[in-house]
Amino acid sequence: MKGKLLFIFLLSFSSLVAQRTEDQKNLERRKQELNREIQNINALLLKEQKQEGSVLEELRALGQQSTAIRRVIQITNQQIQILEEQIENNETQAAELKETLRILKEDYALMIRKSYQKNLEKNRLMFLLSAKSFKEAYKRWDYMIQYADFRKSQGEKIEQSQVELERVNQELLGQLKEKQSLLDENTYARANLLSQRKRQESILTTIRQNESKYQKEIEAKIAEQRRIDQEIRSLIEREIKKSSSSRNTATFELTPEARIIAGNFAANKGNHIWPVEKGIKSEGFGQYTDKLYPGLKLNNNGVTIATEQGAVARSIYEGQVMTIMTNRQGIKGVYVRHGDYITMYYNLESVYVKEGQKIEAKTSLGVIHTDKIENVTKLKFYVYKNKERLNPETWVNKL
Repeated sequence: MKGKLLFIFLLSFSSLVAQRTEDQKNLERRKQELNREIQNINALLLKEQKQEGSVLEELRALGQQSTAIRRVIQITNQQIQILEEQIENNETQAAELKETLRILKEDYALMIRKSYQKNLEKNRLMFLLSAKSFKEAYKRWDYMIQYADFRKSQGEKIEQSQVELERVNQELLGQLKEKQSLLDENTYARANLLSQRKRQESILTTIRQNESKYQKEIEAKIAEQRRIDQEIRSLIEREIKKSSSSRNTATFELTPEARIIAGNFAANKGNHIWPVEKGIKSEGFGQYTDKLYPGLKLNNNGVTIATEQGAVARSIYEGQVMTIMTNRQGIKGVYVRHGDYITMYYNLESVYVKEGQKIEAKTSLGVIHTDKIENVTKLKFYVYKNKERLNPETWVNKL
């Protein structure tokens, strides 16, 4: 019975440990992703500082980095909590295993003593021969076999419990070290976060001393965004009319091939690749509050991705280059049609594709423009279905 209870205890404990181990792995994966994001932001910040880039961009990047660091701290705290529960359970398991081991050893010792008291070890043959009948002799023989098996089983249970206790103790030591390592990580992260806040305060002081300059920068940014949005809408309306036999339609007229591409594009929602190989999201989709002027609400109809100088924009899915636009400053945008879905890659300084060209996912579209004054390299990325604006963050994996 004791062996059965031990087996049930170990089985239930193992399943609990397996679940918590999986939780730990998921948290560790998320933390690694955040740490890569922090490294990317660091790389971009270093370049901006060396090149005397835009103070506003540095402030925004520091804000993103602070958010990522806070998330890392939260995840690390969750990992510590899981470890503490595992340590507590392992300590309980170790105590229960010690008690089980003590009882098993006592039972085994008692069995050995009784065996010798009855001289079973020396008188097995006499025990058999003294039987009054063959039936009784057979029963005695069966008893001796069962008795020997039981002794062997008890010995194996003792050995198994000792091995399990040693494993639990080793696991405890490893968990205690891991917990200390996580605590050290949090100490470093909090110090880093404090340093970031001081840097942000310093930047804000600089900005307030030059408020009129930065106010103009924000106003210019809003005007540019409105102009781009209007251009996009006009271009889509024109292309829809070109694709349809009806002048009043609001949607693309699809060929069977285009319908398949559109269906596959939609089915891949949330799993599309990034439009750059490496970068960070500097501005998300929709309305957001400006970090410098909290009362000012800004709106982004796509997402803005900061990347390194010389980076190339790439198509997130197969399709056909619908058009290439160029503004008065020579900045280009590539529009790729995927059935009735459109992805747009704006702020390119050169383009590798041509209108009407069929392309695959990861096709290089062009080099992203680097602002010579602010020394920042940013891709503006949009997703539409016909004339409807979509949130790229829900379409691209982990954007």
